[in-house]
Amino acid sequence: MQTTIILTQDTNFLLGPIARLLGILMDAIFRFIYMLGLPNTGMAIILFTIAIYVFMLPLTIRQQKFSKLSAVMSPELQNIREKYKGKKDQASMQAMSAETKAVYERYGVSQAGNCVQLIIQMPILFALYRVISNMPAYVSKIKEAFYPLVNNLLAKEGSREFLSENEVFQNASRFISGNNLQSDEFLYGPVESDFVQNTVIDVLNRAAGPGFEEVVKQYSDLAHDVGVTESLLNHYNNFLGINIATPPWDMLKHAWEIRAEIGFFILLGSVFAAIIIPLLSAATQWINVKLMPQNAAAVGGDQQGQMASTMKTMNTMMPLMSAFFCFTLPAGMGLYWVAGAVVRSIQQVVINRHFDKMDLDELIKQSAEKRAKKLEKKGIDPNKVSANANLNTRKPGVLATLAEKANQASAKALADREAIAAAKNPGGTKTKAENADNADTSTGAEATSGTGEKKAVSIAEKANMVKAYNERNKK
Repeated sequence: MQTTIILTQDTNFLLGPIARLLGILMDAIFRFIYMLGLPNTGMAIILFTIAIYVFMLPLTIRQQKFSKLSAVMSPELQNIREKYKGKKDQASMQAMSAETKAVYERYGVSQAGNCVQLIIQMPILFALYRVISNMPAYVSKIKEAFYPLVNNLLAKEGSREFLSENEVFQNASRFISGNNLQSDEFLYGPVESDFVQNTVIDVLNRAAGPGFEEVVKQYSDLAHDVGVTESLLNHYNNFLGINIATPPWDMLKHAWEIRAEIGFFILLGSVFAAIIIPLLSAATQWINVKLMPQNAAAVGGDQQGQMASTMKTMNTMMPLMSAFFCFTLPAGMGLYWVAGAVVRSIQQVVINRHFDKMDLDELIKQSAEKRAKKLEKKGIDPNKVSANANLNTRKPGVLATLAEKANQASAKALADREAIAAAKNPGGTKTKAENADNADTSTGAEATSGTGEKKAVSIAEKANMVKAYNERNKK
């Protein structure tokens, strides 16, 4: 009966199924090392992390490939942005969009490719957190360590009221999704129900040492059961002298509270054990960031400068944030981040060397061919896509048409301004600004004759232009 109990797992419609799949993998890994006589949660987390990142390797390769090609595309994209800088009319925006799309098409890269890969990875990473932070819910051997304590505790008269009213367990239940010690289902439901037993195991797991002490204080005859459970959990969770179920900050506080009893050298060792994982997490994250391929910085672009500054700040903050979270979360999460950063660093070194050895033109060709095959599977002719997004704006085509429309829109706007000025000041002298505008264009309110002399536009024509302008603005 004990082995059929399913602890409280994540029920989120998106993360829940992913967490259950990852939980099956974690359970299989722990069972495997248990058979080898090495039942250790820390080792299971490391093997689990390696397996996950091996499965995610194709996404990692695509992300690295995108970064590599982005570094090559960056100057071309910057030139396009500079070309249409300050032009906000529709034709110019369409032309800029078409030329940008053409660059991505030529390199065989999707404009949203990197975002899609990150979107795919994010739910997996969040689900990983759910599994590692609530191991008894997914690993059956760890769950079994809470028996027969749970059954014997629930057999005690008033035990559920004790758990619901005790401050230690109340605090523990706040961090457990879906479990409420004050609910009628827990207080009055059948003792053998999954919900009741799952809730007790979850709060005992979360409360850890202080929770076990409270149980012994209330029910001294359960001291043996508490000792068996606590001994098994310590055996599973002890990784190189570090209890990975305990946050490093709690380790530091506990060591300081008993400093008079343990002496200076043991205190020093306890401090080192508490800070080693957060420090390793920050160091490995920093190395990982340095190994990531960086896009080439475009010179003279304010937007690119801002993006580079933001990325630099993020790259500095990430290791610091990693160390902070590792202090406050169970050490097992820190161990996962350390193992993940090490695996990613190794992957990046290998992938970077692979791409560095490749001919860049060949890489672009392969990327373009792969994208063409994807378009063909969707029933889209890649040749038509390339033709519609022709990069050479000097040839007649979509881009040339759009550019011509952009110039016409600018000329039309100038003509409208001249017409308004002429209607307000008929027969008057032109301002310096109007003369400058007229010097820069051959279309608008005045036309040029073959001999170079300008023909004046009649007052009636100007009035009609003003009327048309006002009618357009009313729409």
